[in-house]
Amino acid sequence: MQLQQLQYFVAVAETRHFTRAAEVVHVAQPSLSQQIKALERELGAGLFLRARGNITLTDAGEALLPLARRILADADTARHEVLELAQLRRGRVRLGATPSLCTGLLPDVLRAFHDRYPGIRLLIEESGSHDLVRELARGALDLALVVLPLPTASPALTTVELLREDLVVVSSPESPRPGGGRRAVRITDLEGERLVMFRHGYDLRELTVAACRSAGFEPDFAVEGGEMDAVLGFVRAGLGMAVVPRMVAARSGRGLRVTPLARPGLYRTIALAHRSDVAPPRAARELQRMLLER
Repeated sequence: MQLQQLQYFVAVAETRHFTRAAEVVHVAQPSLSQQIKALERELGAGLFLRARGNITLTDAGEALLPLARRILADADTARHEVLELAQLRRGRVRLGATPSLCTGLLPDVLRAFHDRYPGIRLLIEESGSHDLVRELARGALDLALVVLPLPTASPALTTVELLREDLVVVSSPESPRPGGGRRAVRITDLEGERLVMFRHGYDLRELTVAACRSAGFEPDFAVEGGEMDAVLGFVRAGLGMAVVPRMVAARSGRGLRVTPLARPGLYRTIALAHRSDVAPPRAARELQRMLLER
């Protein structure tokens, strides 16, 4: 079994077309077909069903596809690891993070990393923890900043707790103060308030809604479905208030009133995750060290 054969197999599986797959991998279509047949002979099973121009995966093909993607991703990582020059003058880091962490935690750390290693390319994947865990597992990321607990147990990942961050309530200075003007508000003070809520799948949405329900009420949404920047913009416009990380509120500039939550308050646990079976590349390990020492 050759990496080239797996590359051709993945290309056909993703395009569902032999000619288009050949164009993607820059090879003549007959050569691609011959390599696919050789792979099928090697495995002793057909990988594709061909009927009236429609290409579908067999059960064997479905089983092979995630493994082939992981093998190719690992080979790509190994290639970049070997190509890195001494003193981290060249290379890349593929880092995943939730949108709020991209806004709050990462800018200062990435600036320090870039100043020290200007030749390292930083590729940032912004998504929710569930998607980031999946991307890590299939080898598409080197590291990811995720919110604990993970949405699903994943024994293939190693996580190291990075920090615990308080959540605060942000509102427009022109709107009435939450909680009747107290210096710190309780979750129960949000009952009846109009909230600006993140989209489904956002860690902060799930945490906030769960806290409201634990306090005995359903939150009332004025607007829902936004990313972090949109949510903060809607709050500035006076559409409602939102629960956001303290670091995000601190970096958001003017136009927001920040009110802490009374004890025990709300917080989230941020962890740095990577695959357990493959060591991150050298550049990723250096970024990991800087994050842990921040």
